[in-house]
Parts: sequence; C-alpha cells; structure tokens
Amino acid sequence: MERRSVRIDAGDVVLRPKRVEDAESDYAWRTDPELSALDATRPINLTFREYRRYYSDELEYPSPWSVRYAIEDADGRHIGNCMYYDINWDRREAELGIMIGDKSYWSRGYGTVAVRALIDQVFSSEKLDRIYLHTLYDNFRAQRAFSKAGFQPVRRVKREGFEFIKMEVWREEWERQRQEAQHNAGSVAEA
Repeated sequence: MERRSVRIDAGDVVLRPKRVEDAESDYAWRTDPELSALDATRPINLTFREYRRYYSDELEYPSPWSVRYAIEDADGRHIGNCMYYDINWDRREAELGIMIGDKSYWSRGYGTVAVRALIDQVFSSEKLDRIYLHTLYDNFRAQRAFSKAGFQPVRRVKREGFEFIKMEVWREEWERQRQEAQHNAGSVAEA
C-alpha cells in the first residue's frame, strides 16, 4: 500500500511532502562532509543533474515502506528532512530518520519539534506500536533531542565500523504522555 506524507503544522516547524524544488538544498546537504559524517555515510558522488533525476524518480515512485517529509521553519524555509522507513507491518514498527541540514538551525529545538510531530503523525495514523532509530554513539546533541521527544536508549549497536545508540518510543508510552499533557492542560485551564 502506497503511503504519502501529509502537511503537519507543529508551530515553529512544518513537515510537508517533499517536492522537486527541495533537490537543490538536499543535494547540498548530501554532499556536505560534516552532515554525512553525522549520518554515518560518505558524501554522495553524483552531479546535481544525476542527483535530481534520481530524486525525481524517488518522488514519482515512492517506496511503500517509507514516508518522507521536508522540514520547514515557520517562514517556509526548507531546513531539513525527516522520514519513517523500513516499515514492518508484521512487527508493527518503523525506523525514524532526521537531518537538520541548515546548520544555522542546529541546537535551537527544531529537530525535537520535528521528531515529536512525526511521532504524533505515525502513532495517530499508522497501526504501528514502536518507532526506533539509530544515532551515532558520540552525537550527544541528537541524543538529547531524541530524549526530549520521548525516545529512550535501548542499547549500543555496532555496524559497518560505526557505533550507534539504538533508541525507541512505544505507542503505549506516547499515549500515556499525551493523556498526561491533556490532563495538565485541563488543570491549568481550570485554575
């Protein structure tokens, strides 16, 4: 079954479907050595023309096992991307990935807001019980953002010469946190 991203307005951040116009900034981010290192990959080695062709095909023929979003600030500036992928319906889980590519937005809370919005979307619209991710063992900024968004560390994982921390959030915990937030909001309104 094909899944499409929908627009998600999360205040300071908007998650929206990817478009061909995003290719230029995505290409810049995917060729950046620092961003690639944080993603445990190497910079891509394609010309922009080759990349745009691949990018267009990916948008036209999306994978049924992933849903991709562009991240914008409140002014509509494309600052990054996020997705959930490797959707496994038997295990009722998916992996989450995010990149704030525009470095001027680092350490300002945009990643945390985007991750929370994506978690809310996944658990509200999909029959999944767990979302997990892998972040580099020494990427403490990302680990803090993921923890603020509700992820808990599970264990260290080594693969392809890198060491990661696997983190996860379960639907049950997400529902409990939502109920607490709604209860606390109601208590404040009554006061």
